[in-house]
Amino acid sequence: MKIRPLHDRVIVKRVEAERTTASGIVIPDSAGEKPDQGEILAVGNGKVLEDGKVRALEVKVGDRVLFGKYAGQTVKVDGQELLVMREEDIMGVVEA
Repeated sequence: MKIRPLHDRVIVKRVEAERTTASGIVIPDSAGEKPDQGEILAVGNGKVLEDGKVRALEVKVGDRVLFGKYAGQTVKVDGQELLVMREEDIMGVVEA
């Protein structure tokens, strides 16, 4: 299934956090927090402004982004847990 977000929304897949501490201790899934980074899988056309013009989004497919712990709405598609959020919920893009 393919999802096309509307307007200024993006589809984000969480990037798995490191499961081992620096000293080698493995952290179980139940004890770890959900990661606050993800990869953008799809983007909408852009934000519709008050004058009717469409402002393109600043993020693109493939960008690795930072977002708040409770940002977005969680959905399950084909067994994958994805987030649907507005561009304004994204705090920044991680650049390599």
